[in-house]
Amino acid sequence: MASPSALPASVLDLAPVVPVVVIEDAGDAVPLARALVAGGLPAIEVTLRTPAAPEAIREIAGQVPEAVVGAGTVISPEQVTDVVAAGARFLVSPGWTDVLLKAMRDSGVPFLPGVSTTSEVVALLERGVREMKFFPAEAAGGTAYLKSLAGPLPQARFCPTGGIGQACAPDYLALPNVACVGGSWMLPRDAVAARDWGRVEALAREAAALSAGGTCR
Repeated sequence: MASPSALPASVLDLAPVVPVVVIEDAGDAVPLARALVAGGLPAIEVTLRTPAAPEAIREIAGQVPEAVVGAGTVISPEQVTDVVAAGARFLVSPGWTDVLLKAMRDSGVPFLPGVSTTSEVVALLERGVREMKFFPAEAAGGTAYLKSLAGPLPQARFCPTGGIGQACAPDYLALPNVACVGGSWMLPRDAVAARDWGRVEALAREAAALSAGGTCR
């Protein structure tokens, strides 16, 4: 497990895009992570949607030190314990409860609890949490919703994830309360299946160069 001094102060500030990765074969984890890092995307969220995910996190943590590997789709205290032991350096959840929030806070690594309503944002601010995942971003109101939160709740910072592609990511990045976005468009299934890591690196480089602007579709 990474030492506390090696942990990022804020995952949101590492790059404009956090790749959201679903790994079916743990053997792909290291070359995939190296391609993303080479393209300029060091923060990598490995979702706990497959049996291979914990081992993938362990492999990336052990063999790709320049990556900041985290665990996504964390929904239980048991998962928090397991992924931090595997080497996860940040945690992301699709939603939160007080039980899950306590486990993530007690883990000692940065975490992004998921929100999709104003009341959830206010509840987290009340508990001292200012950095959050906005999920599912497009289905929950997209840029218009987040823009409406910036006025009354400027202290909240978001990483929106869910339905975001390269075309509209810059529109999210233009918002004052959005520090980065999460997405998987730089990991097309055919490229991963073919282990075309050169293509993944090229797409990651394009994502790393994104800035405010763009057109949501």
